This record gives sequence, C-alpha cells and structure tokens, in this order.
Amino acid sequence: MTARAPLTREEVVAVAADLVKQHGPQALTMRKLAAELGTAVTSIYWHVGNRESLLDALVERTVADLGGFRPRGATPQDRVLSVARTLRRRLRAHPHLIAMVHERGLTERMFLPAQQALVHEVHAAGLRGAPAAEAVRAVLFQVVGHVLVERNRERAPAQHPREEELWGAGTAEEDRVLARALAAPADPERIFTTSVRALVKSLLDPPT
Repeated sequence: MTARAPLTREEVVAVAADLVKQHGPQALTMRKLAAELGTAVTSIYWHVGNRESLLDALVERTVADLGGFRPRGATPQDRVLSVARTLRRRLRAHPHLIAMVHERGLTERMFLPAQQALVHEVHAAGLRGAPAAEAVRAVLFQVVGHVLVERNRERAPAQHPREEELWGAGTAEEDRVLARALAAPADPERIFTTSVRALVKSLLDPPT
C-alpha cells in the first residue's frame, strides 16, 4: 500500500475551499474536512488551527484568487470589457467564498486588483482624475449588480405567471417581435456584454 504524502496547509485550505464552494460554509466542519482528506481531525488543527483560523485562510485564498487580471483587446474599451467579464466569471464561480469575504469586511480589498486593472485602461483611454474614478466605479458597480441579479433570479421560486405568459402584443405595445423576445429565456452572458459595452463606450468615448 502506497503511503500517503505528507499533508500540507495548502492542501487543507484547497479541500476546504472545494467543500464551501459545493455546499456552503455550513457544510465545513473539521470532521468532514478530515474525512475528505483521509486524515485525523488533530492533523487539521496542526496545519491550520481552529475553524475560525481555517475560515480566515479561506478568505485570504479567495482574495488572492480574484487578483491577477490580464486585460485582452486592441483598445481600452475592449480591455475594460475583458476585465469586467473576468471579474463576473470569478464572482459567479465562488458565491459562497465571496460571501465569506464580504462578511469579514474584506470586500474592498478583494476588488482592488480589478479596479487597478480598470484604472490602467481608463488612463490609456485618456481619462484622469475624478472622471477616471467615476468610470472605474461605474464598471465595478455594473459587474457586481449584474451578478447579484443573476443570483437572485437563479434562487427565486417558480414564477406564476411565467414570462412567456406575461408578454404578448398587448403588453408590448403591439410589437410582437419584442413580445416574443421578452417571453424567451434571458441570456445573462449576452445581456451582460451588451450592457457593459454600452456603458464603457459612453464613459470612454463620450459624444463631443
């Protein structure tokens, strides 16, 4: 039988993060974590301390994971959109861990790398000072707000009446194509891209 490799702090935190990601913070117990790792509870304490210390380590790991943005695109507008898309994807991937970060008062620190990437791009577009700050915050608020709406829609109870039952020629001012479009399931990715692209264009390329 092959001996198990020595347990490391990084492995403990990584497995704990997977448990929280799948089942939420309430599912993270030292006993459950030890079972996932195939080790004793005392070994968990040795590597990360008590549960609160483990949660602190998870928060620090989550903050670190949300850093490191590499904007892509030929123009500042394209690169801002790429930052927004990356941030949305990361926030969507770790809802329980993000909630833990927020509860521990580290939300602003968590968003700092994304904001720094946005600062670089709005500077490249020629904005400085207060207008640049407003642009950075507008994009950040748009991303976070969109993610919150998505999460609320996903967790909402079944709707009665449904969207397809609400929209018809009468409720859409006789625009039947519009009614059919609003009755169809929403495409969050497309809506996000459309809204952020329009916002960024208005911020970085205002009418003269």
